[in-house]
Amino acid sequence: MKKINELKKFEKPREKLLEKGVGALKDYELVAILLGSGVKGKDVIKLSREIVKLFRDDFDSIDLEKLLQIHGLGIAKASQIVSAIELSKRYLLKQYKIITSAKDVYEELKEYYDKKQEYFLSIYLDGANRICQKRVVTIGTLNQSLVHPREVFAPAIENRCASIIVAHNHPSNNLTPSSEDLSVTQKLQQSGKILGIELLDHIIFSKDGFISLKEEGFL
Repeated sequence: MKKINELKKFEKPREKLLEKGVGALKDYELVAILLGSGVKGKDVIKLSREIVKLFRDDFDSIDLEKLLQIHGLGIAKASQIVSAIELSKRYLLKQYKIITSAKDVYEELKEYYDKKQEYFLSIYLDGANRICQKRVVTIGTLNQSLVHPREVFAPAIENRCASIIVAHNHPSNNLTPSSEDLSVTQKLQQSGKILGIELLDHIIFSKDGFISLKEEGFL
């Protein structure tokens, strides 16, 4: 069985990663780096190709038992693979949650439901409405001097986001938008048009529920 350091240079996934970046690696090459070496009678590349074939057949149901059906793959290497998959599910897949409604936004804001101060937040989305980033812009009573378009849109520009959604909580549980809420919304909407980054919605929320200024006709 071959270890990665026994492969010829042009075959080595690690060399390719260093020279061209991780995005240039094929699926089986990524798996080969995770494994590090092959097993008795099967080099690391051959073993990785078999694992990738299993992924392509039914990735969603991959578990330890299915991986162990691959001839020669032991529990140690199979455990490495399922652990990598689980980390992806916990972190990477969560990061790219898609926003399809105001309710989706509300559910993203659970940690702010019981705050005693007002938190003004921005959620940054790519062209497929996937969350790129969530950020607290300011804490305190909402007014135009605190919520400056520069602070709201700077992360969207840096990360090449397509649109944003803003939100803030009302600790009083009264969800009626104030004149200041509407004024800030209009200011951000105008700024977004100039920058080419659409303001999709402004959500006002509390622990008891939420309203969407878009659904209420203010956007």
